[in-house]
Amino acid sequence: MAQGQHPIYQKLEQLGITLPPVATPAAAYVPYAQSANLIFLSGHIARKDGLVWTGQFGKNISTTEGQAAARGVAIDLMGTLHAALVATGKDLSYVTRIVKLMSLVNSTGDFTEQHLVTNGASELLGEVFGNAIGAHARSAFGVAQIPLGACVEIELIAKVG
Repeated sequence: MAQGQHPIYQKLEQLGITLPPVATPAAAYVPYAQSANLIFLSGHIARKDGLVWTGQFGKNISTTEGQAAARGVAIDLMGTLHAALVATGKDLSYVTRIVKLMSLVNSTGDFTEQHLVTNGASELLGEVFGNAIGAHARSAFGVAQIPLGACVEIELIAKVG
């Protein structure tokens, strides 16, 4: 089945989402690594208008803005996952499960809505992949800082067939 015909790619098109190319790593790591049928995606930071989306929750960015930032990170993660699969002759239709997300939320000590911020990514993945594949385990942590001052960083583990 051609990518454009698969329901995942149809859903992306319906949502107006174009998958971005893999970003060049900013340090000594690779964007993804595969072990058997699992693909581990390195943490992706939030971007807005092509620049790092900076801010700290509880100080100068709202939960609603954070959900949009996390949604954007999910789009970037799907772009990297797509590229990882294409490198092996596959595409997103081979994803059999989004296994886990880990979300780091740049927040003050009294901010407690990290889980709500991360919903921006989780909900989009569920919408694109459907509940059977997109429902995943998740951790959402509040941290004092993220590289480059980003407001959110998320990593993903996917199972492929």
